[in-house]
Amino acid sequence: MSTAPSPAAMARRARIMRAVNVPMRAVLGLPVATPLSANLMLISYTGRKTGKAYRQPVSYARDGEVLLTPGGGRWTLNLADGRPIRIRLRGKDVTATPELVKEPAEVERLFGVMVEKNPRAARFIPIPHGADGRLDPDALDAALKHGFRIVRWHLEPSR
Repeated sequence: MSTAPSPAAMARRARIMRAVNVPMRAVLGLPVATPLSANLMLISYTGRKTGKAYRQPVSYARDGEVLLTPGGGRWTLNLADGRPIRIRLRGKDVTATPELVKEPAEVERLFGVMVEKNPRAARFIPIPHGADGRLDPDALDAALKHGFRIVRWHLEPSR
């Protein structure tokens, strides 16, 4: 099993991600597909407390008609099941409805789907896992108690 990152390592990673997200927003916001947009999308949402508009780059993997995103950050607190939001997917604005998945067995299954379709996705999921792809059950339970979710995005049909 891989080990969980230390709090200092997680804080360092968060600072790096905040800095990297600035240019990522610009690239993912372009009206054309880019190599980055093959596995990253830009979500737009409103803060539940502040009412402020946010644009957040997130990794995704396509699973049939839905997109899957690891939701380990605080941004998922601003999503509500059934409330559609705008996402920028491969250079196009689309509407998607988030479904926040928190059942351990389904989270583990979807983790496997995401890693199969986008191996880099494992880097964005803060739960130790073995070479067999199985998530550490205690770490998964702790992550879910602290708000980790898999976001299953249901895309609305294009008009």
